[in-house]
Amino acid sequence: MLTILVCDDDREIVEAIDIYLQQEGYRVLKAYDGEEALEVLKENEVHLLIMDVMMPRLDGIRATLRIREESSIPIIILSAKTEDADKILGLNIGADDYVEKPFNPLELVARVRSQLRRYTQLGNAADAGAAVYTVGGLSINDDLKEVTVDGETVKLTPIEYNILLLLVKNQGKVYSINQIYESIWNEDAIGADNTVAVHIRHIREKIEINPKEPRYLKVVWGVGYKIDKS
Repeated sequence: MLTILVCDDDREIVEAIDIYLQQEGYRVLKAYDGEEALEVLKENEVHLLIMDVMMPRLDGIRATLRIREESSIPIIILSAKTEDADKILGLNIGADDYVEKPFNPLELVARVRSQLRRYTQLGNAADAGAAVYTVGGLSINDDLKEVTVDGETVKLTPIEYNILLLLVKNQGKVYSINQIYESIWNEDAIGADNTVAVHIRHIREKIEINPKEPRYLKVVWGVGYKIDKS
């Protein structure tokens, strides 16, 4: 059974999310501020975290930053703020998805399923044996969900990993922002530009010696992104 941690200082929201997730067969753990969430993560195996932004003691932004120092589990940020800047901030700190309050519980559950599917199953059914993709010094072992650059392990979030895997498995093919978004998020690419651009920047910062002069993840101006064939 997959375990989801729900963290929000509004106990009614936590209880409502709990009901919907349990109906889907998930085990639900609860926390009511960032500090409590960190303690729950230390003591339990958690497969996905739903995190509110505005909370006492330790807010969702700072909690997510600390979690990302040690873990790549999917994180869905909840916030009543609707400006693009707040959404981008959530993605910048390592969140995988962003849901605005008030939200449709069924949409949240759908996003949870999508994130968990990518985190736990992507590649397992399609690729038997050692699924290793290499371009230059960049290597992805999809069985282990491990990325290395020049022999050094690189830690990516699930979304970053899936974007990189998509491009590496299709070396030489140019993907537009909309194509990347629809392939990874499995939904229509409405307002996807900022979301994809933030994740691309993070990938470059992690796999490139000089992100401004990338060896691997290239931009094709006005078209999209690609990984050059080795």
